[in-house]
Amino acid sequence: MSDDRPAREPIAEDARIDALEARLGAAREREEQRNRPQVTGSDANYRSGNRVLSDLLGGLLGGSAVGYAVGYLTDTNPWGLLVGLALGIVVAFRNIFRMAKTGSDQG
Repeated sequence: MSDDRPAREPIAEDARIDALEARLGAAREREEQRNRPQVTGSDANYRSGNRVLSDLLGGLLGGSAVGYAVGYLTDTNPWGLLVGLALGIVVAFRNIFRMAKTGSDQG
């Protein structure tokens, strides 16, 4: 019985299959390279612009809210609101100038 060969012999690798697998691997690599997200320099600028906007809005809204509350409690409402708004604007611009001095890469 040991002299009998099996009914099916393993098929040897075909050169066409190897070439096809190599081309498929190269195509997959190109597709992964194409679908990889591209990093641009505008992300840091976008973040710094959003930070400037949030500083300005936060200064305006926070200063006006605190100024209104102080004016309401001391019965000097229009002046308390105006002083709080002015202080909020000053703080917002101070934060923006400080951010501009350190640079956009740190933030």
